[in-house]
Amino acid sequence: MRRTTRTTVTVSSDRGVFMISVAAELAEMHPQTLRMYEQRGLIEPKRSPKGTRLYSHEDVERLRRIQEMTNELGLNLAGVEHVLRLEQELERSRRRVEALERRTTDLQAEFAEQIEQVKRELRGGELVPLKHTRDLVPRPPAAAAAEPEPEPPAAPPAPRGPRRIPVERD
Repeated sequence: MRRTTRTTVTVSSDRGVFMISVAAELAEMHPQTLRMYEQRGLIEPKRSPKGTRLYSHEDVERLRRIQEMTNELGLNLAGVEHVLRLEQELERSRRRVEALERRTTDLQAEFAEQIEQVKRELRGGELVPLKHTRDLVPRPPAAAAAEPEPEPPAAPPAPRGPRRIPVERD
């Protein structure tokens, strides 16, 4: 009994594996059309060391898409170029937005940690209500005798809850 061995090869979708005749057949186009698309910059096949065009699976899919835009949607090649350029810009913008969203999430986490750190520090220190802070700074004796104490200005509406100022311990 003869034993057969099966080998599976995985090829990345952007690796050039098809020569122009095979790629043209897969995309249902004439090879000259592929050359023209390359000349216009619509497709950029890889090259072998000897200069042979090598088309990838992604290239073939792009060729099919170009054909769909021209045949079914009625776009000319200038329109196809414009659509493809806009799609590239859109993809770049998506990647940029994703990067900015990741950065925003990181910054929010960092700020939340900093806020928690400040809260922990405040819990450890002595807190003095704001209305008693005048007593912390003594007035010079000469100024106190020479001038009568001014009337305090009308107090603004009290904020919600008491304000507290941290005071360092000696």
